[in-house]
Amino acid sequence: MTLGILKSTHDPRVALVPATVKKFRDLQLELLLETGAGKASHFTDADYADVKVEHRATILRQADIVLSISPLTTEEVAQTKTGALLIGIYEPLNYPEVVQQLTKSGLQVFSLDMVPRTTLAQSMDVLSSMASLAGYRAALLAATQLPRYFPMFITAAGSIKPARVLVLGAGVAGLQAIATAKRLGAIVEAFDVRKAAKEEVESLGAKFVEVEGAKDDSAAGGYAVVQDEDFLKRQRAEVQTRAAKADVIITTAQVRGRQAPTLVPRETVEQMKKGAVIVDLAASTGGNCALTQDNATIQHQGVTIIGNSQLYNGMPQDASTLLSNNYFNFLKFILKDGALAIDYAHEIIQGALIAGEVPSTHSTTTTS
Repeated sequence: MTLGILKSTHDPRVALVPATVKKFRDLQLELLLETGAGKASHFTDADYADVKVEHRATILRQADIVLSISPLTTEEVAQTKTGALLIGIYEPLNYPEVVQQLTKSGLQVFSLDMVPRTTLAQSMDVLSSMASLAGYRAALLAATQLPRYFPMFITAAGSIKPARVLVLGAGVAGLQAIATAKRLGAIVEAFDVRKAAKEEVESLGAKFVEVEGAKDDSAAGGYAVVQDEDFLKRQRAEVQTRAAKADVIITTAQVRGRQAPTLVPRETVEQMKKGAVIVDLAASTGGNCALTQDNATIQHQGVTIIGNSQLYNGMPQDASTLLSNNYFNFLKFILKDGALAIDYAHEIIQGALIAGEVPSTHSTTTTS
């Protein structure tokens, strides 16, 4: 069976890195890599020992399974080998029109951002992999933008107080931001509507800020759930109190398939210290800060607001390594002895399959 790995046109990451080539080969796959696929992640074609490098059109025409980061265009789908599987990050909840186009193609398409966020599927969870990098990067970015130290310093010229960091949303990204900010010496507070996050936050040495009355949905896969207006009003008041004392706010709260909740309204920003920094990781879905602009850094009354939901792309080499492992683990799950063996009744497959017909005769289909 032939596996094709495509170059992303708008993303520096690649789905196969040199260090994971052997693992992919052990799945009894013939590997085809698009020319220059790893260049933006600092991998040359020569780094992929014994992997056949081909042009994009050849891979689409020959590969039985096609790995990509970004969705294929309608024209590329039309060029793809009949019966091929497409595996990528398609964000169907944000781009339903893409799913409609793919459904018409007749190809089976798996979107790894739809893998359920469970213990069983965590090795394939691309969202968690990237969130960890984004949280780490957010804390570093805040530290470089803040016009003062993160840690406390005692010098002959006087003492410097540590920076105060407020993290809104204690999922994977938030926890990594907390851990990184603590390592940099800041005083950290964190807020999350999920009570289960309290123990994790406190284990990292941060203070957990709790607002009573939140809807806590353990089935939400690590995402926040929609809250009622009474809770949101009390939440905004508590955040405003904490924000007024904070030097940095890092926001990560998202509701899957919906616009991100506004946690930092304009009036809160305007009460913050001059020179304070907000890093909004929910920017692509509207932002947790009312003033956030996606993929932009702006100033508002002396406060720097950074809107970026793809901070992981600033570390493309490690991002690609983690993604490559996620893709490998998914392929390992659907392959047996070099052939497809897909259990369509499994929750991982049901979550990830966004286009293509499910065989009606058997829950598990094997194709050589």
